[in-house]
Order: sequence, then structure tokens, then C-alpha cells
Amino acid sequence: MKTKKNIPAYRNSMEHISDELLRLDMLLRIRVAAFRIQTGDHHDPEAQQLYIHDREIDRLLDPARKEDGRGLIPAEAAAEVMEREQEIQNKVAASAGQNIFLGLPALASMYGLSMFEKEAVIICLAPELDPGYRRIYAYLQDDISLQYPTADFITRLVCHGRFDHWNARPVFSRHSRLLRSEILQPVEGRENSGWQRRGFRLTERVAHFLLGVNMIDDRLAGICRIYQACSLSHDEFADADGSREFAAAAERHFSSANSGKKIVYHFYGPSGAGKLGLSRSICRHLGCPLLVCDMGMFRSRDNDIETILKAVFREGLLMQAGVYLEHLDELLNEPERSSELVRRIAVLIEEAGWLVFLGSEKPVNERIRGNGIILYTNGLPVAGPALRKRTWQNALSNMSGAENEEWAELLASRFRLTPGRIRDCARAAKDALVLSPGGEADLLPRLLTACREQSNQRLRDMSLKIEPRYGWDDIILPDPQATLLREICAQVMHRERVYGDWGFESKFSHGKGLSVLFSGPPGTGKTMAAEVISRELSLDLYKIDLSGVVSKYIGETEKNLNRIFEEAETANAILFFDEADALFGKRTEVSDSHDRYANIEISYLLQKMEEYDGVVILASNLRQNIDEAFVRRIRFIVEFPFPDEESRRRIWQSHFPAAAPVSGHIDFNFLSREFHISGGHIRNIVLNAAFLAAGNGSVIKMDHVLRSVKQEYVKMGAVWNDDVVRNARQCWKEE
Repeated sequence: MKTKKNIPAYRNSMEHISDELLRLDMLLRIRVAAFRIQTGDHHDPEAQQLYIHDREIDRLLDPARKEDGRGLIPAEAAAEVMEREQEIQNKVAASAGQNIFLGLPALASMYGLSMFEKEAVIICLAPELDPGYRRIYAYLQDDISLQYPTADFITRLVCHGRFDHWNARPVFSRHSRLLRSEILQPVEGRENSGWQRRGFRLTERVAHFLLGVNMIDDRLAGICRIYQACSLSHDEFADADGSREFAAAAERHFSSANSGKKIVYHFYGPSGAGKLGLSRSICRHLGCPLLVCDMGMFRSRDNDIETILKAVFREGLLMQAGVYLEHLDELLNEPERSSELVRRIAVLIEEAGWLVFLGSEKPVNERIRGNGIILYTNGLPVAGPALRKRTWQNALSNMSGAENEEWAELLASRFRLTPGRIRDCARAAKDALVLSPGGEADLLPRLLTACREQSNQRLRDMSLKIEPRYGWDDIILPDPQATLLREICAQVMHRERVYGDWGFESKFSHGKGLSVLFSGPPGTGKTMAAEVISRELSLDLYKIDLSGVVSKYIGETEKNLNRIFEEAETANAILFFDEADALFGKRTEVSDSHDRYANIEISYLLQKMEEYDGVVILASNLRQNIDEAFVRRIRFIVEFPFPDEESRRRIWQSHFPAAAPVSGHIDFNFLSREFHISGGHIRNIVLNAAFLAAGNGSVIKMDHVLRSVKQEYVKMGAVWNDDVVRNARQCWKEE
């Protein structure tokens, strides 16, 4: 009894393709024989300008046979072709049993290709591997210019009857699976020919795949990057349980009878919140790579979006990788364009996707849903204090000179940054330290600077960023007010300990931000105090331009305020509303529509103030003009009194820099006693006196100061008394 031989498996795609090409050669020999019977054995070279000799074709098809011009009889060759085909199928099955990757069966499985479509792929692959096939194809098509197979040539080579030939026509239509998936592409110059005379070639990327060379499409260079399943480090994404649940849901879907639908995960949240990390973690659990496509690169390539996205999704299938479309918001700013773009993406996902991730800062239009799509949507909020601290500890662990525990707590409480931005800050500070003359001593200042730079800078479009110049030594206030300012700073510093570690966050659903009202006459130090707090906390200070916020058009003021508070959430900044009574004034009785909408604006402000978690400072010259509802919601109210004589003397002295050439005969007691003016006016006087002295080429003298005082009084519209100065001159003398 005969025993069945063990069928050897293909070792790689190259061996399989080699056998497929040998079988193709058999088919071509049959076709050559039939062609010669139809056209005769001889061609007259003088009758044709371009001519391919029979002997050349015989040599190309079988270099070993004698050049006697005889072809195989089709009936004799049919059995050999079938035998070779069965042998190939058996070896492919053996390879599958041993989990050996073969490109052609994998491609057929991914796209659901029929036997005829697989034959078309092999026929179109041959000229890409061996230019000799182009001569053969031109010979059999009786046209030297047709060096790639046409639809008519492929069907006549493979199909056995005229009905099979006609039924194959849809395979080569512009909307067919082979062309829409960019497996085949029309030969240049013949795109608009009739279906029978339209030539086709295999795309280069698919040719590489069939040979087992899985390299990314050249068109995607600079747009896409690939992450392998094992490349995710532990500290890049902390929510392992969440990613495991998403991955388990995907596994259940792919193993179910409903697996024909495509899975789309839409993760939205602030930049660096972990959308990419979550997607990579899911792919790691599934054991597949992740192909990331930066949609921001499409802003200047609107006409290429669909073409490139087709290549991206095809790449995801060929590499068996999940596809992550990041920065989707950058293409969705225009409502008309976004709706169309989302629809096109949904169609492409249904056609060529399998596991797709969408990353954006805001939710995407619901039109991403489709009959062939299962959509999971999940918002990722700003990281809480515990996660921020843990991320900082990981980021600081490999930095020499870093005090991990103390610095991590400081930075986590001061800056509400996402994990991604925290890692960026740590890298930026480490890089800056290389050129820093202070070495490790400069590490913490570099980290603080990097944190401010990483914060959302779009707030600058709606406000003025103030660089804080003043410290505690510069501001002159009575002890109660100075103590309140230090308490304000302390609340910001210890915010996360109280709300997080001590559990007070569970008692407050909103209103966890810090709101402060500075009230007092002009020039008493309200703006200076805001700068002192900003400098102490190492937070950016943004002065809101009320002229750009308040609008006469109904609803526009609310929109502007919403943008400000929305951007401030991620800016880690102090919002400073100067002359706030213009915006936060008292609500009035409703006598007309203007009053009603003005009151709506104030109510909207109350709502945004309660929702905002950051620091808001309101400055007003008249506290009584502020609506009482605001006063109830304000944590601190600091009254800036008009400075008394002792305070004025200290203010006068503090405004002269140590490097300034000041006469020893400046009578600060006289100035503070005789001139009842605020610190803002004193600052103007001192600066003007300095310029007067510089113009005279001398030191700053009492006369310069008095001339500047007189100018300030005139500017203020106050009465100037020359007798006061004249009578006082006997008390002091200039050098």
C-alpha cells in the first residue's frame, strides 16, 4: 500500500511566488501556441516597424529548450498546469499549518480576493520582477507598446470561455476591489481606454508585500510612523486596566460572527492626555503594531487627503497594524469641510480599515458612525494630581541632581499638565541644562521655565502676557494686606494636598479654583501685587483685554469669555481682569432687551468663574460696583488702601534702583509728608526725574524730583503750591 508523501511547506514568500511564476509560464506557453495558430508561424519584419521574433519569445519562456519554433499543444499542457496548481495549493496549505507567512494568500485573505483576482495579481506582478515578461505580453497582445497586461489579455489568459471572459469585466472597473484598494493601478496613458484595452500594473508597495518585504509606502514618509507592539515603556501610559478592557472588547468582536464590522476607537482630550499611549497599549495587548498618521500634515494638501488616506488604511492592512489618525482637530475647524472629511474617513474605514483609532481634543462629528463601523468613544480628562506626581517622579528619576519627591509634588501642584507634556518638559529642561553654566543648580528653574513654555500659548491671542518684575521687597503694603497675599500663594502651593491627599475634592463638585478681588484707588499696587503672586508661583500672568472681550453684539461676549476660560484651563496661568467692574458690574432691573442680555452675560461669568479651576484676579477701583453674586464667590478680597505717610516714604525709597546715581540730599521725609499721592504717581515722578538728570548729565537731585512732582500734579489736574517748596528749601541744601 502506498503511503502519502509529506508535502513540504514553502519557506518564504519568495519560494511561493517563484512557483506561481513557473505556472504562469505554462499558461503563457499555451497562449503563445494558440496565438501562433491564429496568426501563423511567421511574421514579416519588413511589414512591421517594430517586431518581436518568435525565437525570442521561446527563449524567454524556456531558455533550456531548442529554438525550433515549436510550441506546446494546449491539450497536452492543461494537465501539467492543473498538476502544478494542485501542488502549489498543497504547499500553501502546509505553510499555513506551520504559520509561515506567504504574501499572496495573506493579501487574498485581507481583501477577500477571488481566484481570478489572485491570478490577475500574479500576472501583473511578473513584469515588476522580470522585464522579460513585458516583451512576452507585448508579443501576445500584438502591440509593442502594450508591455503591461490589459484586462482583455488577463481574462483570455485565465478564463476558459467567453461567458467567463465577459463576467470578469467588473474586476477591472474603476470601482473594483483591486483598483479602489490600490492593489492594481492603470498604466499611465491608458487610464481612459476602454475596459478591454486598459493596461494594469501592480503597485510597488503590494509587490514588496508579496515578496515578504513589508516596508512602508514611500508616499507616507514624513506623514506616518510605526510603533511596534513591544515598544511601549511602562511610564508612557499608566492606565493598563483601561487599555486591557478596550483590547478585550476588540478581541471578542474579531472572534464573533459579527467580525465583518470595523472597530473605531475615538479618544479625545487635551494634548498629551494619553490618547496615543492608550492606543499603543491596546495594540500591545492585541499583539499588533500601530501605524500613526499625523492629520495635521494634510492642511496644505486638501486634494491628496483621500489618496493618502487610502494608502494609510492599505498600509494598516498589509502590516496588520492598527491605524491611529492623530491631530484630527486641525482639519475640522471649518464646519462645512469637517462634515465632508468625516464622511470620507468613515467610507474609507468601512472599505479598508479593521482597527482604527481617532485622536482629537474635542469629540468628532457623529457622522463617523456607519453600518459597517462599531464606534467606541472615550474622553480623557486632564491628569489628576496623583497621576501628575507619579509621571513627574518617573520623568525625574534619571536626572542627576533632581529631588524627586519634593520637586514632583511642587511641579504637580503648580502646573496642571498632561503626562505627555510633563515628559516633554523634562526632556526640554534636560536639553537646556547641557548649555547651562550653572549645571545641576539650574535644573529646577529650567523645569519651571519648560512647564510655562509647554502651557497653552493660544491665550496670548486674547490677552496680554505680563512678565513679572516685582518681588516681595518691591511692594509696600500694610501687614494685613501683605499677609493675605502670602496666604493666596500658600493656597495655590498646597492645593493638591488639601483637595487630593486630604479628600476635600469629594466635598466640592465645582468652585475649586482660586478667585481674588483687589480693590482700591488707582496706583495703589493692584497690578504689582498680581505680578508678585505670579513671580512667587512661577505661573504666567495674562492680563485680559476687556476691549476685545466685551461686544455690543448679542452672544459675542459669552463666546469670547468661553474661549478665554477654555484656553486658560490648559494654560496653567493666572487670569488678571483689570478694571473688572466694567465686566463684572452689578445686575440691573430688566427694563429692555439690552438689560436682559447684559444680565445674561453676568450670569454666564458667574458660571465660568465657578467652573474654572485656576487662579483669577479681579482688580477694581470701586468695590461697591462689583455684583454681590461675584463677591460671594470670591475666596479673597484684598483692600489696597491709599498709602499713609510712612508707606509713601518707603515707596519713594524703593523706587530708586541701587545702581542709580542719587544725591544724598533727597529728602524722603519731606516728599512723603507734603505730597499725598499713590505709588503709581510716585513711580512716574521718579522715572521722569531720572530722565531729567540724565539730560543734564548729573546725578538725580531734589530739584529734578520736584520738577517731576509739579509735572505730575499738572497732569492730575491738582493744585500746585510753590510756597510749600519755597518754604521747605531752607531745610535741605543741594550739593
